[in-house]
Amino acid sequence: MTAGTVNWLGDPLVHEGVVERRFDLDVEGRTVPALLWTPERATGARPLVLFGHGATRDKRVDYIVALARHLVREFGFAALSLDAPGHGDRRANPMADDMQRFADFLSEWSRPDTVDDVIAEWKAALEVVRRLDEVGDGPLGYWGLSMGTIYGVPLVAAEARVQVAVFGLMGLVGPTRDRLATDAGRVTCPVAFLQQWDDSLLPRQQVLDLFDAIASVDKRLHAHPGEHASVPVEEIEFSVAFLARHLATGAGAGPR
Repeated sequence: MTAGTVNWLGDPLVHEGVVERRFDLDVEGRTVPALLWTPERATGARPLVLFGHGATRDKRVDYIVALARHLVREFGFAALSLDAPGHGDRRANPMADDMQRFADFLSEWSRPDTVDDVIAEWKAALEVVRRLDEVGDGPLGYWGLSMGTIYGVPLVAAEARVQVAVFGLMGLVGPTRDRLATDAGRVTCPVAFLQQWDDSLLPRQQVLDLFDAIASVDKRLHAHPGEHASVPVEEIEFSVAFLARHLATGAGAGPR
């Protein structure tokens, strides 16, 4: 691909009224794999939710696919997910085990340009999909936990069109903690933040510090007992309802 080009891959897949399309996007010489979900036979602008996956996962991790399909079927939204640097189809070694994948994530997290690269990739993907008749220029939402928050907070801070966000499972820790704190102070849209109270990966106070740093007037913290990955199903359901409530109000999601 040449710079700035998009390559749609294969035929669209249709599953119970949801159309899934794969594409690769060239961003500053980097190939960024992406997935887009839209309602079958959709036309007209509609809300679009951006999904950021967790560390060692990818754009097609089960929970993202399930949430994206739910938003498309139940609300007529569109959804978009990208492979973060070093993840999914961008892994240098697709056969690496979980320990190596986590080590690779830590290395990527320490790379000085990682946050700005991800922001540029999301913005480029947004421009591509919003030119499509079935997506258009409707309101934007963001959903991303753990690594999805590491990159998601700076993205939402940089992208004024995002009207609502779901973050969580992250605190002011790691190599980008100063950037995260600064960008959290620029996030002003409604935010739902999920925390696991017994998370052994993240010190409790640093998680609370990140929530406190978010500048939004409308923000709420939902905390539950349990480890990092043990988010209760009802909280995931709440997060989807939170997005839908803010994005569907007066948005005119259009025909499904």
